[in-house]
Amino acid sequence: MSSTEDRLKQLIDEHLDLGRDPDFDAQLGDSGVSSVDAVAFFKEVNQTFSLSLEPEDCLQFKTLRDLVTHIDARAA
Repeated sequence: MSSTEDRLKQLIDEHLDLGRDPDFDAQLGDSGVSSVDAVAFFKEVNQTFSLSLEPEDCLQFKTLRDLVTHIDARAA
């Protein structure tokens, strides 16, 4: 697991009540997270990784792995 995945997993554990380890390859729409919780989570992601994603930008990420790829590409 990459350091980005580790940090995202930590954020998920802190801010989302999944009751299980996140599946980075599962469709985000199937996660059972409410849209309100998802927006709050992406605010945390923005702050942690110094991003400026708007809530509507988050629709481009189908999986957590897509988000990891985006974060890692911006860091390079």
